[in-house]
Amino acid sequence: MVDISKLDAIGGEYQCLHELVAAARARLPDHSWDYLTGGTETETTVRRNRAALDSVAFRPRVLRDVSRVDAAGPILETLSRLPVFLSPVGSLESFDAGGAATAARAAAMFGVPIMVSSVTQPGLEATAEAAPARRFFQLYKRGDEAYADDFIRRAVAGGYEAFCYTVDSAVYSRRERDITKRFAKPWRRGGAGMHFQAALSWDEIKRFKDNHAMPLIVKGIATAEDAMTACEHGVEVIYVSNHGGRQLDHGRGSLDVLPEIVSAVAGRARIFIDGGFSRGSDIVKALALGAEAVGIGRLYCYGLAAAGEAGVLRVLELLEIEMIECLALLGLTSTKALDGSYLHAAPLLNEPHVHSAFPLLSLPR
Repeated sequence: MVDISKLDAIGGEYQCLHELVAAARARLPDHSWDYLTGGTETETTVRRNRAALDSVAFRPRVLRDVSRVDAAGPILETLSRLPVFLSPVGSLESFDAGGAATAARAAAMFGVPIMVSSVTQPGLEATAEAAPARRFFQLYKRGDEAYADDFIRRAVAGGYEAFCYTVDSAVYSRRERDITKRFAKPWRRGGAGMHFQAALSWDEIKRFKDNHAMPLIVKGIATAEDAMTACEHGVEVIYVSNHGGRQLDHGRGSLDVLPEIVSAVAGRARIFIDGGFSRGSDIVKALALGAEAVGIGRLYCYGLAAAGEAGVLRVLELLEIEMIECLALLGLTSTKALDGSYLHAAPLLNEPHVHSAFPLLSLPR
């Protein structure tokens, strides 16, 4: 529980999230910035992620004692300081030399999990050794069954709590900000092993469940039909995601997808979500609609690029402040009581884009 009266006393160099975004832009070369902020082709899915979030208004309740508020929530049955985790992001070393190890230290210090990508440095073991963070491992399949089993074995040995297959990346999308600059990450050059990802099917999910006890997360579910199939295969976590708008163009916003997933799952699996979440109020909306946890991707990368470990930590601190204030103004003292009764459909007021959650981004510090 946090005493509301003490929120204003929480200090730091960065007082607003948009200040970290601006600092990241100032520090990153153009190709890294475009890799981080861009989407595929027309970037319509990127905008729809924000449009979905911005099309939901709140229905606050008043005259309730909200002098102390707790923004914590469970993630895979273990209480987390926030029901938030650091999403898997490739090439984190582009934003800070320590890559995933730096992010993991910040996650551990604050008290949220990190999901480590198979295409980021310094790798599975080194990231695990860097900090005692709760951690999950995400795999892009670039080899045969033995290749996948090796990663699963190493994840278990490295203390990872769950294993994740990303399933919305059968082919690598046309990210035209990168293409125009003739820029490609090292793991993309030549497309080594990409045919294994393209061949990924429900047979791989069945094989995992038949042979491994580790909880399984399937990332990239975007329809009720696939959510039901995942449940039929015994998947523990349905991860609603459109890859931050970086894979299929003209997809739906993640928050628009969430209600049909919640209905289809009907309590048979846990639900994670990511896609444009940039504010504490965004996270509150997803929790109210039935998500257990929300992944942040670009947002923590801004902190990583701005100030390394301290920057990621500050992103999480500011998110917590925003969540606590949002809950209090809704008349709630915790996330437990959140449900759809606190939400209402609303018209868009501003043109959505990757940074539309930060209307003051151009203000000088």
